[in-house]
Amino acid sequence: MKAAERISQVHGQARVVIEGVYPQIDAGRFPIKRVPGERVLVKADIFTDGHDLISVALKWRPLKDDTWFETAMKPLENDRWSGSFSPEAPGLYVYTIEAWIDRFGTWRRDLEKKFKAGQDVTVELQAGAALIAAALGEARDDAASELKTAARTLLEKETLPVSTKVALVLSPRLAEAMHCLVRREYATTYQPELQVVVDQPAARFSSWYEIFPRSCSPVPGRHGTLQDCAAMLPRIAELGFDIVYLPPVHPIGRTHRKGRNNAPQCKADDPGSPWGIGSQEGGHTSVHPELGTVADFRAFVEKARKLQLQVALDIAFQCSPDHPWVREHPDWFRRRPDGSIQYAENPPKKYEDIFPINFETSDWKALWMELKSVFEFWIEQGVRVFRVDNPHTKSFFFWEWCLGELKRRFPDLIFLAEAFTRPKLMYRLAKAGFTQSYNYFPWRNTKWELTQYFTELRDSGVREYFRPNLWPNTPDILTQYLQYSGRAGFMIRLILAATLGASYGIYGPAFELCDNAAREPGSEEYLDSEKYQIRAWRWDAPGNLHDLIRKVNRIRRENRALQSDELLYFHPTDNEQLIAYSKETEDKENIIVTIVNLDPRHTQHGWVRLDLERWGLDPGDSYQAHELLTDARYLWSGARNYVELNPQFAPGHIIALRRHIRRENDFDYFI
Repeated sequence: MKAAERISQVHGQARVVIEGVYPQIDAGRFPIKRVPGERVLVKADIFTDGHDLISVALKWRPLKDDTWFETAMKPLENDRWSGSFSPEAPGLYVYTIEAWIDRFGTWRRDLEKKFKAGQDVTVELQAGAALIAAALGEARDDAASELKTAARTLLEKETLPVSTKVALVLSPRLAEAMHCLVRREYATTYQPELQVVVDQPAARFSSWYEIFPRSCSPVPGRHGTLQDCAAMLPRIAELGFDIVYLPPVHPIGRTHRKGRNNAPQCKADDPGSPWGIGSQEGGHTSVHPELGTVADFRAFVEKARKLQLQVALDIAFQCSPDHPWVREHPDWFRRRPDGSIQYAENPPKKYEDIFPINFETSDWKALWMELKSVFEFWIEQGVRVFRVDNPHTKSFFFWEWCLGELKRRFPDLIFLAEAFTRPKLMYRLAKAGFTQSYNYFPWRNTKWELTQYFTELRDSGVREYFRPNLWPNTPDILTQYLQYSGRAGFMIRLILAATLGASYGIYGPAFELCDNAAREPGSEEYLDSEKYQIRAWRWDAPGNLHDLIRKVNRIRRENRALQSDELLYFHPTDNEQLIAYSKETEDKENIIVTIVNLDPRHTQHGWVRLDLERWGLDPGDSYQAHELLTDARYLWSGARNYVELNPQFAPGHIIALRRHIRRENDFDYFI
């Protein structure tokens, strides 16, 4: 490229530099994430050559609109600038920064310096009048009249003293008028435009409950239906959950169907795994006949909606050997040298009842369209929340295209990625469009592990796009901790999940009833797993956690501090079995401190040191610690306070801090 060609690609009169813009993901390749009303705080390094002042505007708009909104960015220090905006509705937005030389502000600053130094400012006043006159073309009638008067005043030679003219120049009113009207000559606009996807509120704060409809029958041993499961919805809503999550509801294949406890051979009455999708009755857009019909599913969604519950449906892009796709599109699957289709494997495990999809097929365009249509079908049935099985084993580029296309039409969709995999894979799925993600919480048990992991999620920059959803158990995961910690361990993990994370979930019946029987030593599989058989749950069994779950969910709904992950902070304790952390709202009006005994067997006690300065409290201040699980109230003073927690009765405190206020009439109260 010749010099003349290169120079034509730059604006030779532009002088402002914009760099170091945050937040942005991979140089603007992917959007950051927010919910309606959640602030987007933008910072950037912005400067120019020489000593001129600059003005900076943060601009944003919905992607589908042409009109920009903007707000002034403010200088911090060392050429760092800051501004924020809060999108109001779900959808895709773009934002950028525009910066330009502030000629009026620079002139005003220099005039003041010269006047204070006693210099002659006659020429400077003339220059100011010219700047004001240049802005008149953009002014409305009332503002134009005022600016004309100001320009004439600066040029007046006989009666007005210079001090009066300078006072006019320095008035905030004139500065504001000029800021609004000045032409942004040779402005620099940051490229590329950055994006923020705004999801429905449940993307940031939600409580999930997983249940198998086939185990909801009131008659033990009989296959449950969607109508039976619908009868359970009032109970789930009363426990305080927001989302009821169903495993796949599709027909289950019979070829190589797994038996109880994942046995290679099944008996005639074994129902098989819901993730072995597809039979002669249909595939991913059909309902298992023993569960009911598509109409029954729609009725289930509607009943849930009336109870203020959303329905999450599991989408697993894999097929049983009996799936219609295997017959109609055999090239969507891999062939082995003997001509048979490759079944799923995770050596040494074999899943002969499942065929993975080949995303390298030459027919990939038709495959992509078909998979997208599966989501569209269930969206038509009223579903807005999807849990996606093993998305990290499918093409990242497919997910970026598919989820992007769906959210352009339905901006309120939520996608939960079931991806217990390497961090970079989990993060790429989040960038590609997954709203929430499973994570490593089930295996983080010690104080150090929990503190390190959640500090990393908070501070590493991934919080701009990666929203963790904390699950202490799933149908696939019964951790060693839960196997050997008894009822106290389940209580501990519930309190941790519900307070460390703004979103959390439980595999409901098994967790409520503290089911901790493993299939065999060293396994994380449940004995008599509901994945492979129908279970008859005794909902009122002794030791159930109904009351604790209900209380925890109520506390989450009543305290805004627990509805975000942004302001999570860990506080030191002198006992490694005690973990203490807090969450707060930006206005500090709601402060929640959680202290948990991580030892499920023994009472632990010690001293917690709170960072009072975070909340504007002095070391000598007294304040009320309102324990929300028991409604007990303690008067605390100073940073160090003593706690003692018996895991069998109260393994954790969830405390609302209330400031101690003294009015003029000596009446004490707390807020």
